[in-house]
Amino acid sequence: MKMFLGEYQPNLTDGSRLALPKKLREQILGDEVVLSRGFEKCIFVYDKQDWIIESQKQIDNPITDSKTRDLRRYMFAAASDSKLDSQGRIIVPTNLLSYAGIEKDITVIGAGDHIEIWNTNNWNEYFENVSNSLTA
Repeated sequence: MKMFLGEYQPNLTDGSRLALPKKLREQILGDEVVLSRGFEKCIFVYDKQDWIIESQKQIDNPITDSKTRDLRRYMFAAASDSKLDSQGRIIVPTNLLSYAGIEKDITVIGAGDHIEIWNTNNWNEYFENVSNSLTA
């Protein structure tokens, strides 16, 4: 069973390439991931097989339900396949970088069954808010 763990600050290089940290990369089966809009303005990264399993949950829900349609559109419209190159880098699509407000400083976290890519300032603010609410 995969378990993506940790917090990292890798660089985003020219061509919107992101080298996934080795500890996260080692959990990915094969050489393909799916990137998608996440919640709280981050980017979700799923191992291709995990994406298929996760997306099937949405497809199994009735399309007659408006919340199901909304979530499907949200998930699938901006989703994109990306292959890991020989150096473990993926290309992050411009539309997803824009959605997450990522220009330079990024934080990549392991979130259990998936990876998340954040604008570092947004991550720090989010983490502080969650931290405060959990310890209050």
